[in-house]
Amino acid sequence: MNAAKFAVSLHAISKAYGATRALEDVSFDVSSGSIHALLGGNGSGKSTLIKILAGVVRADAGRIDLGGVEFAASTFSTATAKKCSIHVVHQHSSTFPHLSVAENLSIGRGFETAGFGRISWSSVRRRANKVLERFGIEAEPDQLLSNLRPAAQMMVAIARALQDQEGESSGLLVLDEPTSALSAAEADRLAAALRRFSAAGQTIIIVTHHLQEVMDLADHVTVLRDGKVAGNLSGDSITKAMLVRLIAGPNHTAATRPAGVVPGAMLLETRGLKGGPLRGVDLSVRAGEIIGIAGLLGSGRSALLRTLFGIIRPTGGAILLDGHPYTPVDPRAAVRAGMAFVPEDRMADGIFANLSVMNNFSVASLDRYWSGLRLRFDAEKREALRLADLVGLKPRRVDLAVDKLSGGNQQKVAIGRWLSRKPRLLLLDEPTQGVDIGARAEIHRLIRAAAMEGATAIVVSSDFSELVDLCDRALVLNGGRVCAHVSGNELTTQHLHELTQLRVAA
Repeated sequence: MNAAKFAVSLHAISKAYGATRALEDVSFDVSSGSIHALLGGNGSGKSTLIKILAGVVRADAGRIDLGGVEFAASTFSTATAKKCSIHVVHQHSSTFPHLSVAENLSIGRGFETAGFGRISWSSVRRRANKVLERFGIEAEPDQLLSNLRPAAQMMVAIARALQDQEGESSGLLVLDEPTSALSAAEADRLAAALRRFSAAGQTIIIVTHHLQEVMDLADHVTVLRDGKVAGNLSGDSITKAMLVRLIAGPNHTAATRPAGVVPGAMLLETRGLKGGPLRGVDLSVRAGEIIGIAGLLGSGRSALLRTLFGIIRPTGGAILLDGHPYTPVDPRAAVRAGMAFVPEDRMADGIFANLSVMNNFSVASLDRYWSGLRLRFDAEKREALRLADLVGLKPRRVDLAVDKLSGGNQQKVAIGRWLSRKPRLLLLDEPTQGVDIGARAEIHRLIRAAAMEGATAIVVSSDFSELVDLCDRALVLNGGRVCAHVSGNELTTQHLHELTQLRVAA
C-alpha cells in the first residue's frame, strides 16, 4: 500500500520492561482522515503504545512513519511528537473545572498579553470565541468549565489540543477512553463531533472499551492482545462477535447465569421513597436476585443507591429490611445492616488510590485484624491474597498502590473489599464502566457468584446490554419514579432504551 495514504504507520514496535514484553513487533497503518479504534484487554499494550506515540516512553525497537517521514521509535521524543502535531487527550483529561473556558484554552499555549506582560483578557476572550466557533462547542469564554455538559468539557480538552494546529487535516489526535465518564446521550454528542472532525480530514485514534461505540464510529480497528496485534478490521468486518473474539481470544465464552434460579425471601422493600431527586419509588427485591436499574442522567438511579446506603437522607416514604422498618442514618448503619456500595466514580469515591491493594481490601474490615493493641499484618496479607485470587487480580501483587493498576483491576479491588464482608445487599453503580471485556466478564462472575450464595445485587448501568446480560429483571426510573418493570423476553436493550425516553407526568 502507498505510505502517502497513511497519517501514521507503525513498523515492528517492541518494548519490554525487564522480563515482561509489553509490545512485540506491533505493526499497523492509520489512514489519513479516518477514525481508527485501538482495542485490547488489560495488559494488551494499548497504554504503552500510546505513550510511545506521545514520546513519553521510548520503544526498544521499531519505526514510526508520520506522513512519509520516518523516525526511529527508540529515539522518538515528546518534542518530536509535538513537532509532528501528535495530540493525546487522556481519559482523565488535564482540564481545570473551576477555571473558565477561556482560561482552560489558554493554559499550556499561554495567555495573550498587553503592555508590561499583563494578560489582555479581551484578547483571550476573542481568541477563545474563535476556537469555540471553529470546533462547534456551545459555550461562552467566561463560563466555568464545570458548568458545561460533560461532552462539552471533553470537547474543550480536544480543542485545547488542536487549537494551534495548522489546518484541520494535519496531525494526529489520540483519545484515550474519551466517553468513559459520559452518559449515552453525552457520548453520542461527542461521537457526532468526532465524525465532523474526521469528515474535515482529521486523523483520530480512539481507545475505548465500548464495542458498540467502535461499531458505530470506527472506520478501522486494530486489536492488541498480550502485546501483539491480534487482528485488523475494516468496514463490515467490524462486528461485535469478531471484536470479542480478537480481544478475549478464541477460547472466550460469555458467562451466563444458570437458568431456573429461584429467589429467596423478601429482603428489601421501599414504599413511596423520597429523597433528593426520588419522588416516590416503590421497589421490592428478594434474596439471590440481581435487579437492574435503568434510566437517563437525573432520573434518580444513582440517588436510589445512595439513599439506601445512608448517603442521602430520605425525606418521605418507608424502607423495610426483612419486613422491619429501616432508616439508614449513615453509611456505617448501612454496613452494619449488611449492605455494600460500589460508587460510580471509583477514583474519587471507590478506592484509596495511593494506598496498597492490601490496605484497600482491608479498610472495610480492619476490626478483624486487631489483636489487643496489635494489628496482625500476616492475617491481613493472607486475606488480601485470598481476595486477589477471588477477584482475579492481575498482577497478584497486594503490595502495589491501586493507582498503578488498570481500571478493571481497580474496580475488582473496590468490589473485592465488600465481598470480604459477605454482604446481604450489593449496591453497584456502573460496576463495569471503563473496563475491558475480560474484566467485565470477571466482574459479572463475581456478582453472579455472590447472588448464588444468597446476596442480592441492585445494579445501576447506563449500558443496557449489561443489564440484559446480567440481571433477572430491571426497573426503569424516569423523573424520580419507577415507570416500568421488565423481565423475561421483554428485557432487551431496545425496550429499555424506549422506556427511558418516556415522559412521566409531574
